[in-house]
Amino acid sequence: MTQDNCYLLGYIVRTHGTTGNVVIFLDVDYPEDYEDLDAIYVEIKGELVPYFVENFNLQKQANAIVKFEDVNTIEKAQALVGSSLYLSLDELEELSNEEFYYHEIKGFTVVDQTMGALGVVREVYSLNGQDLIAMDYQGVEVLIPTAADIVLKADKENKQLMVSLPEGLLEVYLDNSDSENTPDDAD
Repeated sequence: MTQDNCYLLGYIVRTHGTTGNVVIFLDVDYPEDYEDLDAIYVEIKGELVPYFVENFNLQKQANAIVKFEDVNTIEKAQALVGSSLYLSLDELEELSNEEFYYHEIKGFTVVDQTMGALGVVREVYSLNGQDLIAMDYQGVEVLIPTAADIVLKADKENKQLMVSLPEGLLEVYLDNSDSENTPDDAD
């Protein structure tokens, strides 16, 4: 299994107790959908290694206490802390043509309702509860909030992401001349 065939599920944050349990953070919209997992791929030294789940106890705020088969000491659990967790793309629920998973829109052309084609999606960042789509526009990285009134739909067939950008969003990224010419007030 490779990362190309998988999607990021979350991360192992810390150990829990002394019998090999770990706390994982689920970087997904609906953590409760993953309570019945049988196995998870753990990234170890760039390779995805399958680990079988013995026990999965969902906690608050997208955390879960997980017991993996054959991880029965704190030392074995500690060795996994910081590792990324993946699941096969085959396990994702099929979405309509207009809905999308973040990994699907990388490489899509961003098309604004009024300005037309703007750039290509490079990445999607999840920062402090706000997801942002990164695209290059006129040589500058522009971050687009994923709010429903901004990101309208995905056209998977034509590899386009339809948006309605707020007025002035692009200008915020392009107009940096004011910040470069501001006198230093520290004198």
